[in-house]
Amino acid sequence: QVQLVESGGGLVQAGSSLTLSCTTSGRSIYTLTVAWFRQAPGKEREFVGCISWGGGVTKTADSVKGRFTISRDTNKNTLTLQMDSLKPEDTAVYYCAGDTSAVVHTLDFQYDYWGQGTQVTVSS
Repeated sequence: QVQLVESGGGLVQAGSSLTLSCTTSGRSIYTLTVAWFRQAPGKEREFVGCISWGGGVTKTADSVKGRFTISRDTNKNTLTLQMDSLKPEDTAVYYCAGDTSAVVHTLDFQYDYWGQGTQVTVSS
């Protein structure tokens, strides 16, 4: 029922910005806890940020705090990740995820719905 589709990935230089979008369908984003995760080659999937359903709670990982901003647009049912001051270590496949629980989750297995990912590559 719930589908998520990421877009906006690409190849950029270090220090630049990139905006990722995740369009949700099948359920209002207002009633989804939505999140961004990323997975770099040879590494475990890493929590990036999330917004609880209703938008009451927003969390971002320490590794991206101050550089990445997560937001949602309930009118468009979209989740956005604004990435600034990108570093080569940010290179990864970025995934959006959703869950019908009202509780914020930071572990990947706590989310039920996933997009297919979008590649972000940051060159030095």
